[in-house]
Formats: sequence, C-alpha cells, structure tokens
Amino acid sequence: MDLSLHFAGTAGSVPTARRGLPATLLRAGGDRILFDCGEGTQRQLIRSVGLVELDAIFLTHHHIDHWLGLPGLFKSFDLRDRDRELLLYGPPGTAALLQSVRPTYGRLGYPLTITDLEAGDVLEWDGYEIEAFNVQHRGRAFGYAIVEEDRPGRFDAERAVALGVRPGPDFGRLQAGETVDGVTPDQVIGEDRRGRRIVLSGDTRPCDAVRAHAAGADLLVHESTFLHEDLARAGETGHTTARQAAELAAEADVGLLALTHVSQRYHPRALREEARAVFARTELPRDHDHVVVPFPEKGPPELVRAARPEPATPQETAA
Repeated sequence: MDLSLHFAGTAGSVPTARRGLPATLLRAGGDRILFDCGEGTQRQLIRSVGLVELDAIFLTHHHIDHWLGLPGLFKSFDLRDRDRELLLYGPPGTAALLQSVRPTYGRLGYPLTITDLEAGDVLEWDGYEIEAFNVQHRGRAFGYAIVEEDRPGRFDAERAVALGVRPGPDFGRLQAGETVDGVTPDQVIGEDRRGRRIVLSGDTRPCDAVRAHAAGADLLVHESTFLHEDLARAGETGHTTARQAAELAAEADVGLLALTHVSQRYHPRALREEARAVFARTELPRDHDHVVVPFPEKGPPELVRAARPEPATPQETAA
C-alpha cells in the first residue's frame, strides 16, 4: 500500500501568501483522508493534487482556522454531483458545530455523516486503523495515530524447496498457514513485519499522549508554533516550540519529524534549525510538499519538495 502525507496548508492561525491554513491529506492505497480543513483548503488542493474525492475528514479541534474550509468544500462536492457518502469525524461537539453553520452550505446531494469521537476511539480502514487521542490545547482537542496492520514475514522459497516442498500451490498453502509434507510455516516464513505508523499532533502543548502514541512511529507531524525564546507564550496559548517538538521526537525515537503550524512571526528556517539542533531527522514542509512513507525495509520516510515556480519572499521561504 502506498502511504504518504500531502501538506495542503501549514500555516499557524493566519495564512500567508505561501502558507494556507491547516490541512493535511493522507493518501493510503486508494483512500483519501483529510485532517483539518482550514479556510481555502479546496483551493490549496486544486493548486496541487486536485480536488480529490475525499473518503473522510478528521478535525483535530474546533478553532476556526482548522475547519472554516468545510462549507465551501461540501458545496463544491455537491456542485460536482458527488453521490457517495462523505464521513466527518471530530471531538465532541463536531456535529453541533456543523449544524450551526448548515445554512452556509444548505442541502447536499450526497450523504454527509458526522460523528463525534471520544479519545480512544479506533476506526478500522482497509489494512490500517485511525485512533483519536486527547492532546493538551485550549478546549477539547485530538491528535490522531494512523497505524497499519503488521504484514506477514518473508517467505523463503529456497528453504522451502530444500525441505522438499514443490513450487506452486504448496507454496500458497504454506503462506496461508498450512503444514505441507511435514514442513510448517514457521520453518519458511520469517517474523511478522511491523506496520507503518504516522502520528499527527494537532494543536497542543508537549504532552505524554503524543509521546506515547508516537513511540517508534515512522513519521510524527507536530506543531511548532513558537521558537523556544517564546516558551512562556507557547505554554499560555497551548502550543509547542520547535525545540520541544524535537525533544519529544527524540524521546519517541521517530523516523522523521515534520514541523507544521508555522507562525508568520518567524523565518521558517529558524524553526527548522532550532529543532534540528536537538533532532537531526527534522523537516519543515512547505505547502504542497509531501512525505512518502515506504515500508521500513525499503528505507526511511522522505520529504518530497513541490515545484516552486515563482519567487518567495524571505519571510516565507522555508528552505
């Protein structure tokens, strides 16, 4: 299963010419799942991967910079004659929030199912699951862990032949767990290979819940609204400094840390350098970049930069 995250919006609270409000698209096999939907998200998608037919949307919390793009997105799908169900999940109060803005998008020609989640709820998808967990922000807020099922170990065909198993259907029987001519699966199949894990923090102070869910994760996407010189302000507003995000990533031993929720008050390079001084495997994606997460045996996660044809201002250049 191909697995990647596309960063449609990476700004913190206020959009800039180069960074839209929070929105991250998970591409998992054929599934397309959006996490948060800030104002302008549909345009951000159109400018990059296109306005894909989303399967589901997950909100991390109810601050307006994380959901205001929903009414326009809903209506655009309606005008394109979408007919299949769209699923929307979020913390308690999500259904009431969307009901309050229902007049802005009106009646839709497709089913929209809105579900309030509780921390610990796990939603099963094809080959992976998504778990909601509490984080520490202002008001109720979630992070999400995307956890792939473990895969069967590698089948050693040469050893099977050496033990007298004939290639063909008997190989399939062994891989299905049967014993063939006295040869057991454990003799020719290695240990299960762990599934991939991606964790998105949402907006939060550094907290044990993110640390626990991110332990050994291939990719941690963590907010980094402040530099450490503004630690007190970060704590007051329920946010994290770049250094704190890096310290958490190091403690959790993640494969790659991606910093998001970038404030316009800082040069993005300063945030990245502060984090890299603590955790070298840190990237700061720009809008429209994506991170590919291969199977662990194929290599580490990799940030793929999007083309940037027009020049950026010094304050908005992340490289």
